[in-house]
Amino acid sequence: MGIVTPFPSPHGKPSQVGFERLELTRILDLYGRMVAAGHWRDYAIELGRDVAVFAAFRRTTERPEFRIEKRPSLRGKQGMWALVGEHGVVLKRGHDLGPVLAPVERRLMKVVEG
Repeated sequence: MGIVTPFPSPHGKPSQVGFERLELTRILDLYGRMVAAGHWRDYAIELGRDVAVFAAFRRTTERPEFRIEKRPSLRGKQGMWALVGEHGVVLKRGHDLGPVLAPVERRLMKVVEG
């Protein structure tokens, strides 16, 4: 694996927030399972100065059904991860990605009768 050297920024803080490899792997794994189940069809990634967003869509022309947001500035407060619903309501917030993704993963569970 290669070494990535960021461009120096004037204030010592990164000029763009992004997802780490393990974070993106976990998010894309969930996305793949949701596509296989027929819930999602498209996604978008936005990397900004303060926030990185992964948005999942049922259809390309609609608003995203869920947005997974990473805001490092909230790391010491409410937690840097947030799951935001279609209408902009924060459904779950936390310090770890796993519990924040739990409400979406619950949609994949099916009741098995014995």
